Amino acid sequence: MSSDPVLAYQNPDFLDSDEGRPLRILAEYLQPLQALQRERVHDTIVFFGSARLREDGPLGRYYAEARELARRVTEWSLSLPCDARRFIVCSGGGGGIMEAANRGAADAGGRSVGLNIGLPHEQRPNPYITPELAFEFHYFFTRKLWFAHLARGMVAFPGGFGTLDELCEILTLSQTKKIARPIPVLLYGRSYWEEVVNFEALLRHGMISAQDLELFRYVESPEEALAVLKEGVREELGTITPAFAKTSTSCCGPEEALARSHSDADCHVPGGDTEVPAALRSGR
Repeated sequence: MSSDPVLAYQNPDFLDSDEGRPLRILAEYLQPLQALQRERVHDTIVFFGSARLREDGPLGRYYAEARELARRVTEWSLSLPCDARRFIVCSGGGGGIMEAANRGAADAGGRSVGLNIGLPHEQRPNPYITPELAFEFHYFFTRKLWFAHLARGMVAFPGGFGTLDELCEILTLSQTKKIARPIPVLLYGRSYWEEVVNFEALLRHGMISAQDLELFRYVESPEEALAVLKEGVREELGTITPAFAKTSTSCCGPEEALARSHSDADCHVPGGDTEVPAALRSGR
């Protein structure tokens, strides 16, 4: 006698099939969204950098300085008089610079996000991520969406292809105004970045414009990086939780899109005079 049919959304064979791929993609959007709302994560400061960089290796100072910067960012976050969680450290969830960022947030007694992705030979979640904010992704593009969606600032430490990919993604979104609000992009370690990426050559060959060089800044210390972040996000405080980035569309220009990104103020922080929305206060 045949068993009763299984509900489609409880059928693992279907969910793992080619036909179920749209549902898997959607799940990698909705599951983090649910968790971020539950944990009241308003926005993030994103740390990028190599998983191969070791604390005791030749570039180990960058591990120590990423850890220290994340600690300082988290202390700043915890000092803000807001019920929602502002400027939460967010990393790719793995080792190296990513581990250093989550570890620094833990040093300060704060929470941090880890957006991990399963890879064949590396990238296991580091132990310093807040468990409620640890996410595992299969698709690179959904992971990258969550990096960009809540970012108020980004710090790129030395890294390889993955770091370059993530850096160029944010720079392209900012250049094209697909993210309407400004995102300070900090390149940590000028000597490394000027050796690895020749931005001046891109300008000389006409591949970018002079104003595109203003999309990022070089920094050399945790103190300098924190000061630049504070300066860059000072006027960006006060939107609904989570504070998703707005985008320019064919029906509105960059100025209108930027104005819209400021239009839904709901969280009281320095420089703002609004409150946390009722749905957030009720824990919904």
